[in-house]
Amino acid sequence: MGDVSLKLSKNLLSTLSVTTLIAAGSGAAAQDCTIKVGVLHSLSGTMAISETTLADTMQMLVEGQNEAGGLLGCDLEAVVVDPASDWPLFAEKTRELLTVEEVDVIFGAWTSVSRKSALPVLEELNGLMFYPVQYEGEESSRNVFYTGAAPNQQAIPAVDYFLEELGVEQFALLGTDYVYPRTTNNILEAYLIEKGIAPENIFVNYTPFGQSDWATIVSDVAALGAGGNQVGVVSTINGDANVGFYKELAAAGVSADDIPVIAFSVGEEELSGFDTSELVGHLAAWNYFMSADTEANAAFIERWQAYTGDDMRVTNDPMEAHYIGFNMWINAATEAGSVEVDAVRAAMYGQEFPNLTGGTAVMLPNHHLSKPVLIGEITADGQFDIISQTSEVPGDAWTDFLPESAVLTSDWKDLGCGMYNTETETCVQLTSNY
Repeated sequence: MGDVSLKLSKNLLSTLSVTTLIAAGSGAAAQDCTIKVGVLHSLSGTMAISETTLADTMQMLVEGQNEAGGLLGCDLEAVVVDPASDWPLFAEKTRELLTVEEVDVIFGAWTSVSRKSALPVLEELNGLMFYPVQYEGEESSRNVFYTGAAPNQQAIPAVDYFLEELGVEQFALLGTDYVYPRTTNNILEAYLIEKGIAPENIFVNYTPFGQSDWATIVSDVAALGAGGNQVGVVSTINGDANVGFYKELAAAGVSADDIPVIAFSVGEEELSGFDTSELVGHLAAWNYFMSADTEANAAFIERWQAYTGDDMRVTNDPMEAHYIGFNMWINAATEAGSVEVDAVRAAMYGQEFPNLTGGTAVMLPNHHLSKPVLIGEITADGQFDIISQTSEVPGDAWTDFLPESAVLTSDWKDLGCGMYNTETETCVQLTSNY
């Protein structure tokens, strides 16, 4: 819908949070208005293993906000579509949400190729999307808030952990064949070489979505250690291909003591589908783990399991990203007195909201969050033992480790630019780069 100008009192607004599990009354229902929240996540296909949970999360958050009084005197409605892990379909479904359903905001996508498919439509129609998954950076759109990790909040710290804590000397960069793994690995290769790792000690391999036969690849990785170097695997494998990869690791007897794996797209949800007893000690780098010991996290888990009716349902990092992004959107719309995109965007800068690991997320002018970096070890029950946690790290849209990106910065608040060249002091807006 368009501008929603009905305002709640400041005192009441301060209580509106999805973490509040007590309904604040049914006043929103009395208003003749609805604010539509688009949910753009695959419910079928190879990415359903990861994205279905995020669609459920958004419906939970919308329900919880309505219980807490709605927004600007109106009820929220979740409008869920299924792009079916079909990347071009993300563009079509984005257009459907914005023009047919007339949603006020979209929360969605997982893979970078799905985000990049939706992006031209968002920019054409001035839609607003919150993207909740770690990604490769090298992008900054005025129409997207990136609530997942940039490379400096996940990939670089993960490699540092391998170098500094585990003494890894030879790297296998294994990824699914699309933009996120390829760009992330380009950044990591440049970073590793800068750190003194010889190019011949960096093995890179890409496989299609849904890859099921991992025997040869795991055998090749195991052979890398024949010369006596400590080998480590950095995994940007996505979706259900992870099931086959980890099963083959276990079948080949590759333990974390032999060749540790650190993954960027494997969390509690992906591990919940199979026996993890033989994967104990392998690692993941995220900004949240379900095992975080905080009151806010305990309340979030309780709310999630009550909503799903399943006290075994797990939580994960992209769920927390949606939780933070949704609450920041609620607070920005409340501050603006409107859900109109330009008004909400202007109110987003500097928004703060408590994360679930004990810190505070802050929305930066580059449309990225400040986030802590956590390293977790897989445990036998499919959870992660948090073995390293930093304070909040500001997300960087443009990496320092690729020459063409090192000169770029993003500042939508003051410069109004996502690709500002600090050397020429000019703004370069190339939608084709997205």
